[in-house]
Amino acid sequence: MGEESSKPNDLYTKDTIISEELSEAAASFVDHIFRHVLSLDAPNFPPQHDAKDSFSELTRGCLKVHDIQPGKVYCILSVKPAISNIYQSMHGGAVGAVAERVSIACARTVVGKDKELFLGELSMSYVSAAPSSSVVVVDGSVIRSGRNLTVVAVDFRLKDSGKLVYTSNATFYHMPVASL
Repeated sequence: MGEESSKPNDLYTKDTIISEELSEAAASFVDHIFRHVLSLDAPNFPPQHDAKDSFSELTRGCLKVHDIQPGKVYCILSVKPAISNIYQSMHGGAVGAVAERVSIACARTVVGKDKELFLGELSMSYVSAAPSSSVVVVDGSVIRSGRNLTVVAVDFRLKDSGKLVYTSNATFYHMPVASL
């Protein structure tokens, strides 16, 4: 941990950094979330649903983990034609899907395995557009985490200019709720 990752290149960038402050169990759990979400560990799907540019390809082929720390997840997103709309920019549904997955992974860096997370709210702000073939930096961070809820903010910025294009806030409720 703390050095360049020895994980397979299909999920991580060549210089992915996993913080030494993050326990081995938490890092492994976040890795599991990304692999499960990105369908790397998923069972075989029927051929009609396992086609190029289907939902599983949506994030698997575009999102790479760059850095994981307690309360923070940093990813690189390539805006490919599979997630673009007719205006040659990133489709809003793809923005929401990536925001949800990064928020879950980010929350899991601070919430224990014994608690289930329930997504109570996901708000999106579409500030600008990320053009096709651009690279977007996705930065998720925990804003607040308590006994019963965790709030995560996710910013999407163009890598070249640093321009904010999308922002998201997610509120997760911990299940079961802590007794008072």
